[in-house]
Amino acid sequence: MASILRLGLLVLSLALPACAGAAGTILVFGDSLSAAYGIAQDRGWAALLQARLKEGHMNYSVANASISGETTAGGLSRIGTALEQHRPKVVILALGANDGLRGLPLDAMKKNLAQIIRAAQGSKARVLLVGMRMPPNYGPDYTQQFERSYAELAKEFKLALVPFLLESLAERRELYQPDNLHPVAAAQPMILETIWKQLAPLLK
Repeated sequence: MASILRLGLLVLSLALPACAGAAGTILVFGDSLSAAYGIAQDRGWAALLQARLKEGHMNYSVANASISGETTAGGLSRIGTALEQHRPKVVILALGANDGLRGLPLDAMKKNLAQIIRAAQGSKARVLLVGMRMPPNYGPDYTQQFERSYAELAKEFKLALVPFLLESLAERRELYQPDNLHPVAAAQPMILETIWKQLAPLLK
């Protein structure tokens, strides 16, 4: 039953089909922050990205393979299938938040992300790594090491890096749903702007 449910979630997450004749596919590979959790799918930042590309006559399609609750281990288990299915030119890798919130070992998180990056680069895709930050109540050692992991991976693999996905939303509680974790629909264009600054150069 668990495997069937997971497959169903994956199918639902691939809500943005590839466009015929597209120059390439951008694979969004993340968790609930990229899966439009709690809001309409067409108002999530990945859907807004597809709209921007269309408006700009940039012939890319967006495939959103993000799953709510996903960890880096879960992402690693399905990256091969996602790469084979979509054959992306660019992978936006936005995982790790759930590892941090669950207090999982950061060495394992970093290793999982590294393996996902290697798989993507091995398929000739360019990778945009999207970082996260943990609340201060996780302690300075954990939060600093967590944030540093993304910068270290970006340096090791020579990746474009978005240091913090939610940078533009900092301290603005009105931009979050009642759980204080997931941004509301009104915040999605701001998230897209944060992504776009590092993504645009990869599309040229």
